[in-house]
Amino acid sequence: MKTEIGEYIVGAYLKVIKECDFVDYNVRPTGGGLEGLNELDVLGLDFKNKIAYLCEVTTHIRGLLYKDNITTVERIKTKYEKQKKYANKYLSDFPNRHFMFWSPVVPKGYITEELEKIDGLELIINEKYTQCIDELRRKAKELTNDVGNPFFRMLQILEHLRR
Repeated sequence: MKTEIGEYIVGAYLKVIKECDFVDYNVRPTGGGLEGLNELDVLGLDFKNKIAYLCEVTTHIRGLLYKDNITTVERIKTKYEKQKKYANKYLSDFPNRHFMFWSPVVPKGYITEELEKIDGLELIINEKYTQCIDELRRKAKELTNDVGNPFFRMLQILEHLRR
């Protein structure tokens, strides 16, 4: 499966800001079958601190929506349950787990109110998403080494342009 640009954005944040030692994309449980269809968009592991970041990423720039508001919230809840199931099965060595949902544009109202009720799911949406991008931009201005992430490399190029 092809890695989407939104996934690279999240991967850059995990690698550069959260200092994960390992970042992978479109991670599927082993063994195939129906369970193998459940993918994690981005998985980041910080081995030093035993922290796992399990991230669902939806990059709809016209606003997050699957069919309707109720379907959208239910879909994200289902994905969160799959994140927890994956963590319990495969990440027992990582007691510190962050379950995250990333999306740059989420309509305020029903969707945001219902997502905020999901206990344990960290929302990186709207203003918080923008803050994370701003953090990456500041780091891109500081760093010149290639960290192996195409989105972050693009930010570095843009931040180091000469006028």
